[in-house]
Amino acid sequence: MISLQSYPSMTDYLKSGLYKWAGDARSFDKEGPYIELVTSPNNPDGFVRHSMVNRTGGILVHDLAYYWPQYTPISSATDHDLTLFTVSKSTGHAGTRIGWALVKDPEVAKKMIKFIELSTIGVSRDSQLRAARILEVIINSSQNPGRPESGESFFKISHHLMAERWQLLREAVNRGRFFSLPEFQQGFCQFLNQVSQPQPAFAWLKCEDESVEDCESLLRDHKILTRGGRSFGVGPKYIRVSMLDRDHNFNLFLKRLASIQT
Repeated sequence: MISLQSYPSMTDYLKSGLYKWAGDARSFDKEGPYIELVTSPNNPDGFVRHSMVNRTGGILVHDLAYYWPQYTPISSATDHDLTLFTVSKSTGHAGTRIGWALVKDPEVAKKMIKFIELSTIGVSRDSQLRAARILEVIINSSQNPGRPESGESFFKISHHLMAERWQLLREAVNRGRFFSLPEFQQGFCQFLNQVSQPQPAFAWLKCEDESVEDCESLLRDHKILTRGGRSFGVGPKYIRVSMLDRDHNFNLFLKRLASIQT
């Protein structure tokens, strides 16, 4: 499974005797307790994922950092035992360094709180207040769109911007045969009340030219910084590039990408 390869590093960092990284969930066949991480939409390819092991004795952790209407159709409300979210992906305020979890089991929640206390000596009060204010503004813009005090819906504006950027990128890629992009199926978004298709925060680009062995190096030579496929457990033909940069940088990316295909 294509996934961010920092998961193994984070899992094994503490060298705990209680757990260790066991690889791809699709090939997991060991007996006994397990923890499965489900990243949906997936980073880096943007596809919706579901649990793969599906047996008793396990704990599912759903990482829904990108499950927001500007990135993917919201098909249903989340109802998992343990779900992770972050401000950085939902609103772009990465510097605030705030995330949150929805946890059904009170005992698990207590252990998570204790771990945060021990590992961080408490979460910054300034960051908490900033994140609370950011979320308050976004909620008001969604519940009362168009009012002077709340402005336009944050998620509708963000969805429109992402749709526009993905259209421009696909147009640039389709002008030649050098690169390819994933194709996504449309779905009905319950939040926006409309049919839409995934438009991920990252583009999972593949170099189709047989003469190119390392797509990351090729793009770096053209002053485009990306993360190569090896960082995600696949070959160097693939790269991940951000779709969230400032307008000037995104337009410059499209221009330099187009120059490679000419």
